[in-house]
Amino acid sequence: MAAHRKPKQRSLTGSTARTARTTAFTLALAGAAGATVLEGTAQAEPTLTPAQIKSKIDKLYHEAEVATETYNGVQEKAERTKKSLNQLRDEAARRTERLNAARGSLGSLAASQYRTGGIEPALQVVLTSDPDQYLERASIAGRAGDRQAAKVQGAQRQVAEIARLRGSADQRFTELAEQKGELKKQKAKIQEKISGAEQLLSRLTADDRARYAAQDGHGEAGGGGDRASRGDRTEMPRGSVRAPNARASQAVSFAYSALGKPYVWGATGPASFDCSGLTQAAWRSAGVALPRTTYTQINAGERVSRSQLAPGDLLFFYSGITHVGLYIGEGKMIHAPRPGAPVRIAPIDEMPLTGATRPA
Repeated sequence: MAAHRKPKQRSLTGSTARTARTTAFTLALAGAAGATVLEGTAQAEPTLTPAQIKSKIDKLYHEAEVATETYNGVQEKAERTKKSLNQLRDEAARRTERLNAARGSLGSLAASQYRTGGIEPALQVVLTSDPDQYLERASIAGRAGDRQAAKVQGAQRQVAEIARLRGSADQRFTELAEQKGELKKQKAKIQEKISGAEQLLSRLTADDRARYAAQDGHGEAGGGGDRASRGDRTEMPRGSVRAPNARASQAVSFAYSALGKPYVWGATGPASFDCSGLTQAAWRSAGVALPRTTYTQINAGERVSRSQLAPGDLLFFYSGITHVGLYIGEGKMIHAPRPGAPVRIAPIDEMPLTGATRPA
């Protein structure tokens, strides 16, 4: 029986037990530490320098401005489509009223023929006591019949035209619905870019945020430290470069009056502006109607070279023509830079200049 007994397990005691417990604890601690390190490596955001953060913010704001100009273009198109739709509906309503009037007249004729029984003209000649009088009346009736036939044909044409107008209106309505969908898409894209930029801004220190806010444009520190560069001046300074004509002078004067007003994407004033909204409003005050977007404003006037620049000229930046400012002379412009940067004076060299236009 003794041969079948299980061998007795000896418990660890003394230094052997202490060594085993220490080894197990060390291994467990090392494993936990390793897991923590790996987990931290997977979740930790990369450390960026303030300069790298600012660069990313600039990129997001620029992408938001690209989307803003696309939004502005679609918005302008949607307004034209809505206007066209309303005109088609109004014209269809007017033609329907005329058609109803013509139908009323034709209905009276039909009722009259029904009451007379529609007697054949040859039979009426036989039955009448005065054939000569009948023939005279028949001639008058024939002319009246021709006029009624013309009314019938006119009514038929109106029915066809109303159907065409309603078809066009349906098409415009579909286009408007598609444009509203595109506006919603662009709006979401703009808000996403601006939200991303704001999150990055929150990672900067208060001093770095203040320095970034003081920048004149899209990431380049401005060269002007005077009050006008900060958007405090609202009148044209004395001794400034003269505009080539009264309209350009008025546009420049308007731009000065807008200094310090906030940038809001899609805004055309008077309380806030985006870049193309500011230039459009400035020239509108001078009686000149500019298109809504940067990429259409560049074609609204005479192209001028950098050496020919005069106050009031429009300056366009980046290869995609996504930013615009109003030249005021001495190498400076007034523009609406980006969210968080109000309308201000800035050097034109802070961004890549693509072209310039003098509105007519």
